Amino acid sequence: MTPTSIGTWFIWALVLLCYLVPYTVLTSVQAWYGSFLFWCLIGALVIVTNLIITKDFEEH
Repeated sequence: MTPTSIGTWFIWALVLLCYLVPYTVLTSVQAWYGSFLFWCLIGALVIVTNLIITKDFEEH
């Protein structure tokens, strides 16, 4: 597997977590900011992962 495909699978895993965690782990959190904080952290991870994946892209 190439680093790009590993990064792509990592992003898909984060997307899956965005659906699973709020409806499973955070169901007992009654405030809206529980899921919001989680989604913000995952969003930051996706941005960092995209930067890592695309750092080696070159113009052809």
